[in-house]
Amino acid sequence: MGMRRTFLISVFLLVCVLVLPAGVSAATRSLSSGMSGADVTALQQALIGKGYLSAAATGYFGSLTLAAVKKFQCEQNIVCSGSSYGLAGPKTQAALGLGDSVPATPPVQAGTLTGKSLTGPYTGPLEFSGWVPDWRAASGTADVTPHLSQLKSVMPFSYAVSDDGKLIDHAKISQGVWPAFIAAAKAKGVRVVPTVMWGDGEAMHRILSNSTTRIALEDEIAATVMANGFDGIDIDFEAKKADTINYFSTFLKGLYQRMGNKWVYCAIEARMPLEDRYSTGATIPPDATTYANDYAAINKYCDRVEIMTYDQGTVSVRLNGARTAPYAPVADPGWAENIVKLAAQSIAKNKIIIGIANYGYEYEVTPLGNGGYKYKRLWAFNPNYALQIAAQYGVTPMRTSAGELGFTYTPPSAALGVGPGFANQTQTPENTSPTTSVAQNAGGQTNTFQPFNYITWSDPAAIKDKVDLARRLGVRGVAVFSLGGAADPTMWDMLK
Repeated sequence: MGMRRTFLISVFLLVCVLVLPAGVSAATRSLSSGMSGADVTALQQALIGKGYLSAAATGYFGSLTLAAVKKFQCEQNIVCSGSSYGLAGPKTQAALGLGDSVPATPPVQAGTLTGKSLTGPYTGPLEFSGWVPDWRAASGTADVTPHLSQLKSVMPFSYAVSDDGKLIDHAKISQGVWPAFIAAAKAKGVRVVPTVMWGDGEAMHRILSNSTTRIALEDEIAATVMANGFDGIDIDFEAKKADTINYFSTFLKGLYQRMGNKWVYCAIEARMPLEDRYSTGATIPPDATTYANDYAAINKYCDRVEIMTYDQGTVSVRLNGARTAPYAPVADPGWAENIVKLAAQSIAKNKIIIGIANYGYEYEVTPLGNGGYKYKRLWAFNPNYALQIAAQYGVTPMRTSAGELGFTYTPPSAALGVGPGFANQTQTPENTSPTTSVAQNAGGQTNTFQPFNYITWSDPAAIKDKVDLARRLGVRGVAVFSLGGAADPTMWDMLK
């Protein structure tokens, strides 16, 4: 359990522990008229959500909040008279779904597709959305603005979280090109849902497992959305530890309660079913289905669930053995399909958004014989880099066994390790450091036994494959990472 708020008087704490009903946390502060704080805001949000309070959540327990608490207590047969009438104690807060308690054990979640049923299909028009990068703010917003009428949402890649749990506005979203872009989006009826990206698993666990810092972060995010007039927020917390799963769910619950009628989008890492992760007959370790995301909680507290079905590389044992080398795709449609089907066992399809990449990776590939290949991922790139290399070496890109565009070439030794330079890349530097893996492929498209470089990227045709997949699976829509600035402009023809 996380750190708990403590009362100033230890004797009073002891009394509270003795009289609390089972399942209610002793850390819950009783709230009464005249008090203020983050927990009062949460109380008000809960009352608003249940229709007992029509005023805004101000964080101050005034007369309107008092009346709402009394009405709720009386109608729920908690208390309807006496000194505790109007006092939002542990029992009242528990009835409202509040409190600091976090389940001690992680939830049991499905890890296989075998014999599992899926949620019902979404039958409305496909929604198109995407992330607008802050590192290419000027060109990104300029490229996206003419196409706003094609989009349902735009997610400016704008916020991060510091080690002490505070929001960092990397994009300076109230300055520069952003205000005009946001105004243009709103004029077209496009939701503006900025992203909060956090990739420090250690700091995340420390902040979210502490009720005080977790609630403060929930408050700050909600306040930022309200103050800026955003339509919602996109939570992209990556690299979480498995131990963080319940704390993250509690964070989503608290944020959802504070957001009122604003949208909560959640970007989550791809989760492969066991069929893709292990070969037939392999021994599956006991912790194979120990995850960092609770899909049931995400379904409950997220209005849209953007599954990051990209950066596949060599992780799918099933497809590695079924596709011809070189094979280390950004995202094979067959891989994405199984990921979506696994998620759709717990998450409503009318919330699921398939994440689509529009960038690529370069690998140094070493044939090992008997269908084995060693793949050293060198860097990520945007399409212009691949086209420049193809022109330089006189190579014609071809469709790969994953349905992407790609080619091989042998650079001179002096050119190895040069790469496209981060100015042309689409991801952050820490995600582009070289990594090496070995895969067994079903034959090869090359005849050499010497190392070579392999370039593969998600071109407009590969994007269309994912759009078609979204329609076939009956999910809500697709989201592209990232829109504008360095994307192939013909991509927009696929988002219709």
